[in-house]
Amino acid sequence: MADTLLIRHPASGAETELTITDASIRAAELRRFNIGGEPLATFDPGFTNTAACHSAITYIDGDAGVLEYRGYPIATLAEHSTYLEVAYLLLNGELPTATELTAWEDRITTHRRVPEELKTVLAGFPASAHPMTILMSSVAAFFSFYPDARNFDDPASRSRAIARLIAKMPTLAAYAFRKGRGEAYVAPEDDLGYCANFLHMLFAQPDRPYEEHQRLVRAMEVLFILHADHEQNCSTNAVRSVASSGNDLFTCCSAGIGALHGPLHGGANEAVLKMLREIGSVDRVGEFIEGVKAGRTRMMGFGHRVYKNYDPRAKIIKSSVEDVFEITGVNPLLKIALELERYGLDDEYFVSRRLYPNVDFYSGLIYEALGFPPEMFTVLFAVPRASGWAAQYQEFITDPEQKIARPKQIYTGHSTRDYVPIGARG
Repeated sequence: MADTLLIRHPASGAETELTITDASIRAAELRRFNIGGEPLATFDPGFTNTAACHSAITYIDGDAGVLEYRGYPIATLAEHSTYLEVAYLLLNGELPTATELTAWEDRITTHRRVPEELKTVLAGFPASAHPMTILMSSVAAFFSFYPDARNFDDPASRSRAIARLIAKMPTLAAYAFRKGRGEAYVAPEDDLGYCANFLHMLFAQPDRPYEEHQRLVRAMEVLFILHADHEQNCSTNAVRSVASSGNDLFTCCSAGIGALHGPLHGGANEAVLKMLREIGSVDRVGEFIEGVKAGRTRMMGFGHRVYKNYDPRAKIIKSSVEDVFEITGVNPLLKIALELERYGLDDEYFVSRRLYPNVDFYSGLIYEALGFPPEMFTVLFAVPRASGWAAQYQEFITDPEQKIARPKQIYTGHSTRDYVPIGARG
């Protein structure tokens, strides 16, 4: 027998049973109730309890602190896989065989370079341009160079667009980074892996070739794996919403970059570093904590919309911090961060509110240690998220249930009014 929800409206006497599937009801079924001449609807700003799709890509149990890609725990993938292996998993549903992985890596390598004409566009940005602005504009421009991306119903065309996006994101990010530093672009190196090539394009110099330290490359791989996807967040919702009107992958992911650029989504790790610097020293942490409790300031990097437990990504990043600092030297802000974490895990104020460190708490420390300025932090989020966006895009456009996004509104403005000629308006 199907599980159902009985709803009765006493004022009208209307009553109906709604079928419960996957702990949800179909919102459209509420229209059976007529309330004051209007069909009943739900009001849910921010989609805090509204499911917009079925998805088989990423699973999160926020209460338990669980994150899985296609059923694989994030910690297992971070320990054993490369980023491109995880990207293949997100897109195809299964981990690749050795032969499949080699073919996938070769395909990505083939598409690393960006069109020469696009370099001219990049040159037109001012040196002060934010790298996320450059990244967003460049990804949107890809449709001009690869118009076959609009043929997304063709699996071959769709697969080609996805490979191009994932392959070129590090190249664009490196170009944006070097432009801000007034340095010449560095072309991709075909004999380097995905993350090693990215670091090479970022930091190589004509008189001082960049030698990729394998532990730093591995740290970048781990960070990329952790940021590859995260279910139906703001930027993923933007990608899916833009896709709903029939857009190509590049246009949709440009929208995702725009959403990620917002400080409430992608900029939290920069805010953590700013907070740590404002605290200044370990002996001032207690004073800062009292300010948080009194509502005078905020604890950045703690708490999450989904996780009501320790963010599983934060645990993994914390271990990567130690690996990176063994090579780059310890950032003095780490001691402050560790003391803040101690309060967060032990102090009743934070424990009762289930405010645990999230992925942004330690990631900024790693990025800074690797030599990135704060304005690049969100770019380093966007590059690996391209694979998740591509997987979500692919799932959306092949889902027969989906239709163009058109949220309902509750109108609160004037009712019909008579027009008053301009000369008679008081």
